[in-house]
Amino acid sequence: MRRLHLLLVLLLAISTYVAAQRRGDFTTGHIVDLTYAFDSNSVYWPTAEQFKLETDFEGVTDKGYFYSAYRYSAAEHGGTHLDSPVHFAKGHPSVDQIPLDQLIGSSIVVDVTKQCATNPDYLIGVKDFEDWEKQNGKIANGAIVLLRTGFGKYYPDRKKYLGTEERGAAAVAKLHFPGLDPAAARWLTQNRSIKAIGLDTASIDRGQSTLFESHRILFEKNIPAFENVANLEQLPVKGFTVIALPMKIKGGSGGPLRIVAIL
Repeated sequence: MRRLHLLLVLLLAISTYVAAQRRGDFTTGHIVDLTYAFDSNSVYWPTAEQFKLETDFEGVTDKGYFYSAYRYSAAEHGGTHLDSPVHFAKGHPSVDQIPLDQLIGSSIVVDVTKQCATNPDYLIGVKDFEDWEKQNGKIANGAIVLLRTGFGKYYPDRKKYLGTEERGAAAVAKLHFPGLDPAAARWLTQNRSIKAIGLDTASIDRGQSTLFESHRILFEKNIPAFENVANLEQLPVKGFTVIALPMKIKGGSGGPLRIVAIL
């Protein structure tokens, strides 16, 4: 049944997009890329290895045709990426074990840009979700929840986006960006049934977190997180589909993510 549900969701998304293309209508079926390109400027945790792309060969071969090939290296957690439950919950699914239908589905945006504009350490709380529901109805079962803090406009300026451009272990204490209140993470897991959650900052826990409680609460319930999500300002508050497919790293605690929204 799970495979059938996934197939039906994919077919619906594709047919909606194709039909919109034929009509020339981009109000329905328009694809929004929610992924930052990976390069030397990609934002990684201060203690993590940066993304590197090195050239194996680029140019005209001795046979007279052009050829290029590169190799890359990077930490799992950086740029637009997925955190799998095993990142903070021992024995829980690694990135390759998350069911695909958990990464595809209808989505909503909870916009807290006003609150975060004056408080870089803002905790997205239960009230923010309750206020959203007053305007839009109860968060549907199986929703993918995206949190818009407005910090995406700073990416990849590390000083503005993270609160510091310093690297190394000492820089972690200087991080300042919004995140999900652990009380709200607990409220979501106990009172709503969501597939996944994501936001436009470097971590689902705010920069000043030292215990990473929101990670732990969500991952104990096998709810993965998407971090450094791009272009959330281009999305409506609801009524669109998200497809979030990470690199399938066997046993991985996370990995680079290609995430798109279909309006």
